[in-house]
Amino acid sequence: MNDNIGVLGCGWLGLPLAKYFLSQGHKVYGSTTSAEKLRLLQKDGIHAYHISLSPAGIHGDIQGFLSNINILIINLPPKLRSGNQESFVEKIKLLHSEIKENTVLKIIFVSSTAVYGEVDGEVTETTVPKPSTESGRQLLECEQLFQQDNALETTIIRFGGLIGPNRHPVTMLSKRQKLTNGNHPVNLIHLDDCIHMISTLIENNYWNQVFNGVYPLHPTKKEYYSSEALKRGIPSPDYSGSSSDKFSKIVLSKNFLDKNHVFQTSILS
Repeated sequence: MNDNIGVLGCGWLGLPLAKYFLSQGHKVYGSTTSAEKLRLLQKDGIHAYHISLSPAGIHGDIQGFLSNINILIINLPPKLRSGNQESFVEKIKLLHSEIKENTVLKIIFVSSTAVYGEVDGEVTETTVPKPSTESGRQLLECEQLFQQDNALETTIIRFGGLIGPNRHPVTMLSKRQKLTNGNHPVNLIHLDDCIHMISTLIENNYWNQVFNGVYPLHPTKKEYYSSEALKRGIPSPDYSGSSSDKFSKIVLSKNFLDKNHVFQTSILS
């Protein structure tokens, strides 16, 4: 029997993810904050809900959305940059309360390797997170909220930097000067592997676990972004700023690879 899967947050990752599960015969429910995107989701065959979260409340039919599904993928990145100080934790606490009012028991919480902070050397799922950014701190608190709820089966997946069609950091870095830490390794993952990982976790019932999602190739930032810029015919970013040898972390997807799964899409263009 196929699961009814809910994707809360049909953005750059969530929409292709929802489409993938549809193609596999699942009934898929998706949420968006955009009325325009609502129609696009419906056109794709996704049962679409107009839902937005704020620290003050959840707008939209969240109970209607949750009542249809048995697996929920929470794909809501904290938007804490550009002076936005609203609490991501408060939003997720409200969501957690709504989940408790419903019958959803299995959750995949999409997090980030930002929770590890400025760790030096190799990082695995057993490394103790020490977030150094507000985004990382709030993500870790949200992870713990779900992990400590024994009534739910929650798996955390911590993705590295996301790349894919029409999305690559080199396009933003291209014309920048005096960037630092050019000798530090990249920790990236392609959109296709994000989908591959999430679907693999669900298919194999890997619940109540933590997974890092980073492609196992870690050239230096200078080497990688210079090469990617060359392939695109755009100026290479300039890494002539001062660099630190400290906090040069390599994130390993040990849990996933130890289970004999593989990554399918290279981070090299």
